[in-house]
Amino acid sequence: MYKTPISVLVVIHTPHLDFLLLERVAHPGYWQSVTGSQEDGETLRDTALREVAEETGIVVPPQQLRDWRQSRAYEIFPEWRHRYAPGVTRNTEHLFSLQIPTHQPIRLAPDEHRGYCWLPAQTAAARCFSESNRDAILQIAFDATNAPS
Repeated sequence: MYKTPISVLVVIHTPHLDFLLLERVAHPGYWQSVTGSQEDGETLRDTALREVAEETGIVVPPQQLRDWRQSRAYEIFPEWRHRYAPGVTRNTEHLFSLQIPTHQPIRLAPDEHRGYCWLPAQTAAARCFSESNRDAILQIAFDATNAPS
């Protein structure tokens, strides 16, 4: 079964703006936030909640996720195109964020990720291999530090 070229990016952070990054098993040195493709019958919020639980062990109520109502289309890396139907070369990624109270131990999906770390915004953004992930971390940090009190 092919993956749907619609996905979520869920940026997890603390109130002090430490961001969770996961290192991919298949690509050591590729760090990212939680990501995953939408499955049949799921809303984007459902996809985000499922992926967070599968990749980190964190389970939260739906209202705790923030839907930024932003999406970005990008070219699927050639090495991952076999996961999609023939001819599919672009994916549309939808941005969500999740603020949790503090760092917590993460239960990794061992077939997907080999490690995790909590980093400040600038360091986390610089470590991400994905441009959209870098931009999302910086946007979320900027929004949090410039929100009216």
